[in-house]
Amino acid sequence: MTNLKNALVGATALLALTAGMANAQDGEKWCSGVDITLFSGGPAGGAFNSIIDRGAMQAAEDTGANVQIIYSEWDFDKMITQLRDMIGQAPDGIAMMGHPGDAAIMPLAEQAQAAGINMMYMNVDVPEVRARFGSGYVGASLFAQGRALGAETLRLAGDELGPGDKAIVMSRWESENRAQRELGLVEVLEEAGIEVIKLQEAEGASADQMLQLPLLTATLLSNPETKLIGYPGGPWLAAAPAFMNAIGKKPDEIMAVGFDLGQGVMTAFEGGYVMVTSDQQPYQQGYMPVLSLCQQEVYKLGPLNVDTGAGFVTADNYQDVVALAQEGVR
Repeated sequence: MTNLKNALVGATALLALTAGMANAQDGEKWCSGVDITLFSGGPAGGAFNSIIDRGAMQAAEDTGANVQIIYSEWDFDKMITQLRDMIGQAPDGIAMMGHPGDAAIMPLAEQAQAAGINMMYMNVDVPEVRARFGSGYVGASLFAQGRALGAETLRLAGDELGPGDKAIVMSRWESENRAQRELGLVEVLEEAGIEVIKLQEAEGASADQMLQLPLLTATLLSNPETKLIGYPGGPWLAAAPAFMNAIGKKPDEIMAVGFDLGQGVMTAFEGGYVMVTSDQQPYQQGYMPVLSLCQQEVYKLGPLNVDTGAGFVTADNYQDVVALAQEGVR
C-alpha cells in the first residue's frame, strides 16, 4: 500500500511537472498567473530589505509569478493592518514577516486559511502559528544565531572581553519573537560574566537609526567603561561609524558586533568599526518564499522550511563578499 501511494504521488508530481514544462514551451512560465504578496519589512529602498526585494523579484522572473511587495517601515502594527488588507484582496499566497509575533498574527492566519490563501513566514519565525496551520519559514534560527554570534564574539575578542566587563545590546525587546537573536547573544555574554545593558530601540529607529543616538549617547555617558555594542541589524552596523563619531570614539575603542550585511556594513568594516556580523542571507528570504508559494499553488507541494543562517563575516574576511554586497545580494 505504501509503495502504491508513493507511486501515485510520484505520478501526480510528474504530471504537474510535465504540465509546467508544456506551459514553458508555450511561452508561459510554470507559475504564471499566480498572485503573491510579499512583505519586505522596512521602507522602500531600505539597506536590508532591498536585498529581500531583489530575491523576490528574481523569483518572480524565474517562475512567472505576479509578486507585489509591501513596505512597512518596520512598524509591527502597520504590518498587521496591511496583512488584514491583503487577506481581503485574496491573493494566492502571502509571504509575511513574523515580527508582530504569534499572538498578533494568529487570528489573521486563521482568516487566510479559511480564504484558501497559502502563507509563508520570513525573517522572524512564528512557531505557534506555523504549528497550527502548517506554514513554512525562511530565515535564520534566531536564538541559535544569537548564541553563535556571542560565542564567535568571545573567541575573536580573546582577553579583551571577559568577566566584569560591560556590554550594550540593542533590540525591540517588547517583541519576544523579534528579539530572539539578541536574547541569544545576551545569554552567551552573561554566561561569560559580562554585564549586559539591554537597550530598547527608540521609536522609529528601526527605519532611521539616527533616532537612537540620544539614548545611546546617554547610556554610554553613564557607562563609559562599555567595551562592546551588539547591534540588531545591518542598517545599525552601517550606522556604527556615525554613532562613534558623534560620541568622539575611535573605531577600536568599542567593539561592534551584530547581524546582516550590505554596502554600509562593508564600509563600516573597512573603517575598522565592526568586528563580526552574522549573515542571514536576506536574498534567500525574498526568493525562497515566492518559490515555495508557487510550488504549493501549482504543484500542491508542502511548504519549505529553510534556515538561512550563513555563518560569520569578520574584519579578516569581509573583502570576500564586498562585490556581492555592491550587487545587492549579500
